[in-house]
Amino acid sequence: MRKQGHRSRAVVAVLTAALVGAAGCDAVGGDSAAPTQKPKPSPRATSAWNSKPGSIAAVGDSITRGFDACGILKDCPDVSWATGGSTQVDSLAVRLLGRARAAERSWNYAVSGARMADLSGQMTQAASHTPALVTVMVGANDACRDSTAAMTSVSDFRAGFEDALSVLHRKAPKAQVYVASVPNLKRLWSEGRTNPLGKQVWKLGVCPSMLADADSLDAAATERRDTVQERVEAYNSVLKEVCAQEERCRYDGGAVYAYRFGTDQLSHWDWFHPSVNGQARLAEIAYRKVRSVT
Repeated sequence: MRKQGHRSRAVVAVLTAALVGAAGCDAVGGDSAAPTQKPKPSPRATSAWNSKPGSIAAVGDSITRGFDACGILKDCPDVSWATGGSTQVDSLAVRLLGRARAAERSWNYAVSGARMADLSGQMTQAASHTPALVTVMVGANDACRDSTAAMTSVSDFRAGFEDALSVLHRKAPKAQVYVASVPNLKRLWSEGRTNPLGKQVWKLGVCPSMLADADSLDAAATERRDTVQERVEAYNSVLKEVCAQEERCRYDGGAVYAYRFGTDQLSHWDWFHPSVNGQARLAEIAYRKVRSVT
């Protein structure tokens, strides 16, 4: 018994010495502070983005009005990618709110032919409903002019977008904004020019800066189309940059611009605006972006 007690005391003494020695390795002096507990990591900041908004207002141009999607030379808002009620499209509003609530809690203030300069007025109308989410798709008409010289300058495009957002936030400060990129107009030319009827319709004055002389591949025509394409890309950079400065703004990351649409996604009346199928694809893109947690 005594031997066991002696051994036990010896073991305790050795362990104590080892612990003291280990603590002494980090000590600067006898008065050094005792080891402190590691601070807990700060919790991640909660995203301000609400992926389940309870109401939606749409602003923009003819694409959001569903122009030429279900009838020639007329708006068809029922198939709008943003707020339409068509079962063929399942708009963003329907996907987020359900069909019944979408009919009561979504509003479409887009105007066919609108440009960025018109957006502030539309925002004023949209803000009157204090919507939880406002969708923006505008810019194609700023590039689709009679000539490249007549296109909206990048600086004016930026100023118009900044003003539109400021109008919205003054009147509806908690509203979120989903911004769709400007579509790829050069791809539209490439796809639509394969249809003889489409090219005839384009001669009536559809986006002449890009679509005029659709079969011409000479240097002047190529330079003209490239100039339009560069302007569209510059517009998209503006949308991205300005939106990034807003806490409640989400740009689509260029998803609409990058979407490789074909002739099935183009109106067979003008081979320029989205068809019903094209509207459904736009709704899919928007839904993914709005619902994403990042």
